[in-house]
Amino acid sequence: MSNPPHPIDKSQRHLRQSEVVAALQAVLPVHALLWQSEDTTPYECDGLTAYRQRPLVVALPETYAQIQAVLKTCHALDAPVVARGAGTGLSGGAMPHALGVTMSLAKFNKILRVDATSRTAVVQCGVRNLSISEAAAPLGLYYAPDPSSQIACTIGGNVAENSGGVHCLKYGLTLHNVLKVQGFTMEGEAVTFGGDALDAPGYDLMSVMIGSEGMLAVVTEVTVKLTPTALLARCIMASFDDIRKAGDAVAAVIAAGIIPAGLEMMDKPMTAAVEDYVHAGYDLSAAAILLCESDGTPEEVEEEIGRMSAVLQSHGATAIAVSRDEAERLKFWSGRKNAFPASGRISPDYMCMDSTIPRKRLADILLAIQDMEIKYGLRCANVFHAGDGNLHPLIMFDANIADELHRAELFGADILETSVAMGGTITGEHGVGVEKLNSMCVQFSAAENEQMFGVKRAFDGKGLLNPGKVIPTLQRCAEYGKMLVRGGKLSHPDLPRF
Repeated sequence: MSNPPHPIDKSQRHLRQSEVVAALQAVLPVHALLWQSEDTTPYECDGLTAYRQRPLVVALPETYAQIQAVLKTCHALDAPVVARGAGTGLSGGAMPHALGVTMSLAKFNKILRVDATSRTAVVQCGVRNLSISEAAAPLGLYYAPDPSSQIACTIGGNVAENSGGVHCLKYGLTLHNVLKVQGFTMEGEAVTFGGDALDAPGYDLMSVMIGSEGMLAVVTEVTVKLTPTALLARCIMASFDDIRKAGDAVAAVIAAGIIPAGLEMMDKPMTAAVEDYVHAGYDLSAAAILLCESDGTPEEVEEEIGRMSAVLQSHGATAIAVSRDEAERLKFWSGRKNAFPASGRISPDYMCMDSTIPRKRLADILLAIQDMEIKYGLRCANVFHAGDGNLHPLIMFDANIADELHRAELFGADILETSVAMGGTITGEHGVGVEKLNSMCVQFSAAENEQMFGVKRAFDGKGLLNPGKVIPTLQRCAEYGKMLVRGGKLSHPDLPRF
């Protein structure tokens, strides 16, 4: 239940805006600075549209020197800065600060180098995820992390959120596919995390930087690892008449020692939504379907497809189809890749959650979500990275109907709380942003949150980079805890009490 932005006194905002604009006009060209409402409104939210805040000023730097100058200027003014990429994030991580600068990095969209020998690419932060694979394709290479938004999302945003995708089970998240990150601190100091070699001296600060949601530094360049394109890939589409059977089948595949290139699950409401949108050939009578992909040499793929098919059949699959060629494989995946836009066709608004649970609890969480649909009077379609237990429930609502957004917030918080109680966590790849800020109070103690603030202070002593997000204050957790106790919401005995 993230709180919407607090109202700001108009006279206070106007005075602050004049001060910041005057200072930034000294370091940016006229066309690279926006402050009129009609120009800044397009930046008021990211992919989480339920919460909006018009930025005080939008800066559009075109050189690294300009990024550095903007940061130094804002640091001197004590003006907050929110770095923004493509705005495809789903947790409100790029939502502007009412009295701060939103710095768009969209113009940094150059692929600087692709090296077939080292299997790396050096790219600017604004390069689209898919563009890296397109540039590397002639060399027989690609960039493995493939979030559903890969056609639009940028590598800088992927670093901020430690994004994954449908192939993250075998090939890892952003963290596992990056060698080096370069950027600037809030004070304008140039910093490098990681290196060109397989390891770097000193503490592993790159692991702290990746997934830090724009709170520690502004990313400018990223050196990514490239993966050889497999000789062959085939996908199994398996139908199940029972959610628990499908969940058990996921655990059984992993228990059999098989690590599929992708292992995804969709429930019946989601398959109905995507089938009507892309006509992927999904079984609409199934309670759940699994997509299990194998890649490698033809011999490896044939052997692994056979093993996975046997496991799925032994755990209750009612139908199994194996892609016959590349076109059919892409067709199977088209539904999964278009789950979010398909949901947008059947609901005015939706909120996509992002919790992670142990694989063995997949059926338990899905059944719990079905009960929550009744409890909150809202629909929910489910799609998730079943192989690593990363859930993406899409809670559907209509913001124009009184109380539906509030019920959607309660629904989402309930999913996160239940996930923690099942041994999971509140986010897998979308980040905390503002959406899950209150739920951080459920997962972490005050002492743990303070340790995270300690890391933040080490990089950004004034707390100006993306403030008010990700890590909740002690006061916020205390207020949230009192509210939950009053409402009888803390129902799980193994969760912390406030």
